[in-house]
Amino acid sequence: MTRRTTALSAAVALAAALALTGCSSSDSKPDLEVSGAYMPQPVMDMAGGFLTIKNGSDTADKLTSVTSPISDDVTIHESKNQKMQEVKSFDIPANGELKLERGGSHIMFMELKKTPKQGDTVSIELHFEKSDPIKVDVPVEAANHDPQQH
Repeated sequence: MTRRTTALSAAVALAAALALTGCSSSDSKPDLEVSGAYMPQPVMDMAGGFLTIKNGSDTADKLTSVTSPISDDVTIHESKNQKMQEVKSFDIPANGELKLERGGSHIMFMELKKTPKQGDTVSIELHFEKSDPIKVDVPVEAANHDPQQH
């Protein structure tokens, strides 16, 4: 009788844990972390921004927009078939990452209010579908900066 009670108790505890896990993961916010951010020094009145957003949770999210005091026209773009096009959002998969990098998806800053120089930092705010906004100070690097070589 004791073995049966113990097994039943274990089964009930496991079912409760699974039910709680199911509830909490759908209600929990994504756990986002930004790394590797940089902006190559602009040569005109526009600039690109690059970074990686890691999602350490079981909840997917979307990057929906970027704002910055340096420009009133900040958009997110993808490059496909060597053509750049604006998109409404980028998926950030659960337990995955979104890489914004040269030649691929990136942030575009149009009509810069001032031209940042190498060594400066540019403040941006990333906006998401589910997560709270994240502020990032983006270092301005040399125009030909390649993070793969650092």
